[in-house]
Amino acid sequence: MTSPLENLAGPTGPLVAEPPDPAEFAGLCARAESCLADAKRTNIALESQFVLAYNGAHGYCLAAMRHKGYRPRHRYIVFQALPHTLDLGPEVWKILSKAHDQRNVAEYQGYLELSEQFVHDLVATCEKVAVKVKALPRLEEKKK
Repeated sequence: MTSPLENLAGPTGPLVAEPPDPAEFAGLCARAESCLADAKRTNIALESQFVLAYNGAHGYCLAAMRHKGYRPRHRYIVFQALPHTLDLGPEVWKILSKAHDQRNVAEYQGYLELSEQFVHDLVATCEKVAVKVKALPRLEEKKK
């Protein structure tokens, strides 16, 4: 029986099967952790907190996907795949989906409307993702 992630992989699918790389995984996690830590700073602009929290969440979600042996062809799929990579439900990926939409509007239309509550919720969601990623089994280095 094929997994949901396998079903999304293939020549035209949104995922590409690729063996996990422990160094890449560690790097993605380290960058995500740094972004999340900075997103919690209240002495920076709300927009900066948002960008850092979004980047941290994306980094952790990408790390989870890479841990499972897949690489995304599109940014958004790492959020859609959370039920399959980290067993996280709609309470998490709906916030990340909204953040992704807001990020795209800001990137491509130059408009970003945020509330402190939403940024707080995004940071809290990123923390939930971080906990799950840190609980993943350790990836073994390839034998040379």
